[in-house]
Amino acid sequence: MSNCCNDLEPLGQGEVDVLHVSRGFSRRDFLRGSVGAAGLAALGGVASTALGEQRQIKLAFCSQLLCVVPYEATRAAGFFAEEGLDVELVYTRGGSAALQALNGGAVDYAATSFDAALNAHASGADIVRFASTGRLPLFALATSPQLAGDIDGVDKLANRTVGVSALGNADHAFMLYLLERAGVDSQSVEFATIGTNLYDAIRLGQLDAGMVQEPALTLLQEQGSRVLVNGMDIDDARTHLGGAYEFMGVAVRRDQMDERVQEMQALGRALSKGLEYVQTATPDALVDSLPREIVTGGDRDRLAATLAQYRASLYPQAVKMDRESMQRVIDVHRTAGSRGGHVELDQIIAPEILG
Repeated sequence: MSNCCNDLEPLGQGEVDVLHVSRGFSRRDFLRGSVGAAGLAALGGVASTALGEQRQIKLAFCSQLLCVVPYEATRAAGFFAEEGLDVELVYTRGGSAALQALNGGAVDYAATSFDAALNAHASGADIVRFASTGRLPLFALATSPQLAGDIDGVDKLANRTVGVSALGNADHAFMLYLLERAGVDSQSVEFATIGTNLYDAIRLGQLDAGMVQEPALTLLQEQGSRVLVNGMDIDDARTHLGGAYEFMGVAVRRDQMDERVQEMQALGRALSKGLEYVQTATPDALVDSLPREIVTGGDRDRLAATLAQYRASLYPQAVKMDRESMQRVIDVHRTAGSRGGHVELDQIIAPEILG
C-alpha cells in the first residue's frame, strides 16, 4: 500500500494514478457475503437501504489500509446507501494524488491525512476539511533490535541514523517535533530516506531507528525492537503530543461547498454510523468489509489483530473535528519548518457543515 503520509508531490491537473476502485453495494449483498452472523449482529438492526435514486459521488483515498477501514466498513454496511449516496471509493497512490484528483475536479471529495491537506492548501489548493475519521498518525518510532538496549528514549537518538519515508513527509515532521521536545539537535541526526518499507533496514541494523507502520511495527517488536513512541496509541500521543493528532478526514473544494451542503451532511451522517460500527463490529467482520483486491497477499489474521489492538485509539467516535488535535498538526509542521505550518486553522476547516 502507498504511504498516506506522502505530501511532497506537486499538485497538478494531470492524470491520477488509480490503484483500485470500490463501488457501493447494498446491505443485502453485504449480509449474504462473507461477514455472516458476526457482521449482522454488529449492525444491530440497521434500517433498509434508502429508497429512490441515489446520488453518485467519487471519493479519493491515499490507499493506506488502516485509513480506509471506516470508509469501506461504512460502504459495506450500507450506511452510504441509507443516506441516498452511491459512493465510489477511488484508491490513489498517496495523499497528494488524492488531493490532486480533488483539486483537478476528477473526484468530489478526498480523504487524506491532515498533513497532506495542510501542505496542499499551502501550495494553493483551495480545499476545506469538514469531517474527521482518524485521530492519530499511522506510524511509530522503533529502534533496531540490536540497539534496543542502548536507545531507550528519543533523547538517545543524537548522532544516530533514523529512517523516514522522505524529507518533508508527515513522519519526518513528526520526528523533528519529537527531537525538539527531547532536546536533541536535529542536525546531529542523520535521516535516511528509503521510502515506506523500512522494516528490513531496521531489522538488520542498517538503521538505528525509524518511523514504521503496521505490520512492520509488530514484526520488529517480535524481533526485539524497542518502541520509543507509538503514534497509533492514544496514551503515547497524550504523553508525547498532549493529546490526539488529527489524521484522516474528508476535504472538498471550497467553490463546491454551497451546492454540496446537504450531500456533505449526508456523507457525515453515514460516516458517523460507520465509525460506531468500526468500534462494535468484530475485527474479522471489518477485514471482510475490505475489498478482496486490497487484502489479497496480506495476513488477514494479523490485520484483524491490528484492528482489535488499535481501533479504539485510531478512530474517533464521530466525524466532528477536534480543533486542538488539528492545531497540534499545524504546530508540528511549524516546528519542522514545513509549508503546512504556515496555514491558519480557520482557513482550512468548515466545522459548521456537520455541526
